Amino acid sequence: MAVSVRAVNNCAVLRSVAAPPLSVIRHRNFTSLLQFRDSRRRSSKFSEIRYSFHQSRCVLGVRSYSLQSLFDSIMEEFESMRKNRSRVSATKNKLEIITSENLVEDKVEKRALKKGLLLEFKKDSERFLLAVTQKPDGRKNWMVFDQNGVTTSIKPQQITYIVPGVENFNNTDISDFIQKAHNNLDTTLLEFAWVELLESKKSVTTEELAEMIFGSSEPLESYCAHLLVSRDEIYFTSVHSKGPAVYGPRTTVQVEERQRRKLAQEAADKEFEEFIKLLKSARGLPLNSKPPKSSWKVDESVWRKIESLEAYALDACKNDEQKTAGTILKAMGMVNKSSSAVGLLIDIGYFPVHVNLDLLKLNIRTDYESDILSAAENLLLESSDADEVDRVNLTHLKVYAIDVDEADELDDALSASRLQDGRIKVWIHVADPSSLVQPGSILDREAFKRGTSVFLPTATYPMFPEKLAMEGMSMKQGKLCNAVTVSVVLHSDGSIAEYNIENSFIRPTYMLTYESASELLHLNLSEEAELRLLSEAAALRLQWRREQGAIETTSLETRIKVANPDDPDPTIKLYVENQAEPAMRLVSEMMILCGESVATFGSCNNIPLPYRGQPQSDIDLSAYAHLPEGPVRTSAIIKIMRAAEMDFRKPIRHGIMGLPGYVQFTSPIRRYMDLLAHYQVKAFIRGESPPFSAGQLEQMSSNVNMQAKVAKKLFNSSLRYWILEYLRRQPKEKRFRALILKFVKDRIAALLLTEVGFQATAWVSVGSQIGDEVVVRVAEADPRDDSLSLKEIVQDFSSSNSQDISSGA
Repeated sequence: MAVSVRAVNNCAVLRSVAAPPLSVIRHRNFTSLLQFRDSRRRSSKFSEIRYSFHQSRCVLGVRSYSLQSLFDSIMEEFESMRKNRSRVSATKNKLEIITSENLVEDKVEKRALKKGLLLEFKKDSERFLLAVTQKPDGRKNWMVFDQNGVTTSIKPQQITYIVPGVENFNNTDISDFIQKAHNNLDTTLLEFAWVELLESKKSVTTEELAEMIFGSSEPLESYCAHLLVSRDEIYFTSVHSKGPAVYGPRTTVQVEERQRRKLAQEAADKEFEEFIKLLKSARGLPLNSKPPKSSWKVDESVWRKIESLEAYALDACKNDEQKTAGTILKAMGMVNKSSSAVGLLIDIGYFPVHVNLDLLKLNIRTDYESDILSAAENLLLESSDADEVDRVNLTHLKVYAIDVDEADELDDALSASRLQDGRIKVWIHVADPSSLVQPGSILDREAFKRGTSVFLPTATYPMFPEKLAMEGMSMKQGKLCNAVTVSVVLHSDGSIAEYNIENSFIRPTYMLTYESASELLHLNLSEEAELRLLSEAAALRLQWRREQGAIETTSLETRIKVANPDDPDPTIKLYVENQAEPAMRLVSEMMILCGESVATFGSCNNIPLPYRGQPQSDIDLSAYAHLPEGPVRTSAIIKIMRAAEMDFRKPIRHGIMGLPGYVQFTSPIRRYMDLLAHYQVKAFIRGESPPFSAGQLEQMSSNVNMQAKVAKKLFNSSLRYWILEYLRRQPKEKRFRALILKFVKDRIAALLLTEVGFQATAWVSVGSQIGDEVVVRVAEADPRDDSLSLKEIVQDFSSSNSQDISSGA
């Protein structure tokens, strides 16, 4: 009987020609074989092992064998294998046992490549292919015919295994050879070999391993042994780096640790597969049926993976998170980049379709902690006013509050009258949050951290808690309101004749939008004489500032209001404001007048304040006289203006405004630097020392200005996104008028879409000049990719048709 030794669940069984398949034996005798393995590990006495095998019988096919006899045969085979693998040499009447570690070099034989060999080579980082050598390719490379039927050239270092005992292998037999090999693979065979080799402390070649576990080192068995051991990560490790591989058993501790890791990895893989199924399921649901964002946070393992995707989407992930996100995207069949993560999170409903990524990336404070909200509630309940006894009652004045129609925080209003001598007196009333919030208080510290209110098309995130800002601080029509009033008497040339700053009571008469205020000015109603006086004062001030060297920078400004922004198709309202319009000019001039008056007040009384200035560049305005007034000329002049500067001890000239000094004072609810100016001025009015020195103001301004820059960046990016979304929705045939601001390169021009207030670049036809108006249409707009493509429409006057000229931005 031909006998071979084969491992079944960590023990060897004899296989005869008449015996059933090993898989049958394995299942029938699984319990007994496990007892054998465990007994062998617990004791070195073979008698104990024999005793355990005496208690059972093993059935092979139609024959019945004693497991004792089976065990004895196994032991004999083990002993024979030990003898075959040990060599004894006598030196000076002493025997020296040479183990496999001493024989590694004897086992490693180099095989020269020749035609007809069957070998395995590494195609890439993930694929290993079988191939038959054909012919040399240069000095070192070989042409091979691989299992996919492809002839290719490989380098010697790509070869991972040469199947032994093969000569002139037929290319057509590769697939059959591979199939037979895979049918014969059984990873449980490795544990048997590991137990035996660990005990004998030996290493083996793949041929020797094939002899151990298959009873043969024929080409097929040798290749099977190679596949098993070379892919094994538990029991064996390579102990020779050059030539044919030699493998040695890992220690018991190493194997147990690797088995533990393997089990953990299998559990993690199963968990990951379930997660991918969850993503695919959510992705396939209709938009109105997506799972809520909160549902992704219920399971900790799911939430960690979602967090990694979110971090990757926001370009804020660590290495481990990026690796996890990349694995998820690959499993979902998506490109490994942050935009893919954004798209996936939108597809599963975690992000809304129009998620504001910059809002998340910049870590803008959008909510308030409970202690801040409680402090705000307490202030509203107390309603105390430290300056109540010093307030001047100005409720007899007609007061105009003019702002955008969706303004949430109203912090300035205007009054005017004509004095008996003909001069105009104006009052700039500014909200008085410092009557409620004291420097160093919990609400003041929170406002300082925020630095400014954040205004977006989709929402407003106020510097103070909303209820406090809207109810306790903002001006309300017909309501008695606390204010800090700056009153100014103007000379006939527009310069300041007199000024005063005092705490006051006012009762706003009108809450007007810019549009309604402009309409009232246009109607020139006699009952609104005060509004006409404000407009007259604004004209005087503008003329005076021009004479002082002020440079006009009026332009178009776009406002967008987005309702229900979390919906896939929210409502977008777009407004374009011309700063040269009467009402906007009026408000702007009065705010500038207030800033100049406060700077003068601070200078005369040596009050440290955040004085703002802007050096006037050596601008020769005559050089721009050929450009049309308005956006085109303004755009050209702004490019050469120098950056603004600040001083905290004395005023510095603001050359662009044409002022000897300037302090922002009119928005203390929404700008912390304005609130600082209020703290300083009001302390002086009360006869107290200002709460902050110039040095302290300088330090504080560093943080506040940084937050203001972040808020401005967020505002600009959000506005741009929604303008592009607005343009994306427009009919393809819709035409837009655009002014050519300048030429960037050749015929590529910077354009201002006048109906949208948006700048873009596009190719324009020959003959167009700066200041000319062209007509364009939107070819493509993608807010998520921040891209816009325009096409100029050139009117063909010889026919009724128009011609598209391709362009892009």
